[in-house]
Amino acid sequence: MPSRRTVLAGLTAALAVARGASAEDLPTVAVTKDPSCGCCEKWVAHLREAGFAVTVVEAPVNPLKIRLGVPRDLASCHTAQVGGYVVEGHVPAGAIKRLLAERHRGTGLAVPGMPIGSPGMEIDGMEPDTYDVVLFGPGTRAVFARYRGADLA
Repeated sequence: MPSRRTVLAGLTAALAVARGASAEDLPTVAVTKDPSCGCCEKWVAHLREAGFAVTVVEAPVNPLKIRLGVPRDLASCHTAQVGGYVVEGHVPAGAIKRLLAERHRGTGLAVPGMPIGSPGMEIDGMEPDTYDVVLFGPGTRAVFARYRGADLA
């Protein structure tokens, strides 16, 4: 028979999972971007609004992409690291939170290119693209999530 303390600890953990991660539970996102990229700044703002702490380094990004194993066909304009994963491009914060919660095997997530309507790529008057978030890694490539512009949950 479990003790009261064990039962209470289990209930507390279950409630925390049900409510979702709080800002203090989320790891810091370390973003590397080109100094002149405005869409990257908008993506960083999207992450901060979602509760992530974000650090930004302005430096050449391609050497980092190579070192972290980002496939060339999945590349975008900025690269981030969070919780042991790589995040390439305009990945919605909700997909990152899901990856961190579910702990999928793989190197990370990518949104190849710069789809219109993805976080940081919102353009007034333009219809948002439907785009995939790809889970990638050695021997791994799968659609992790599909979004249509503002559907960023």
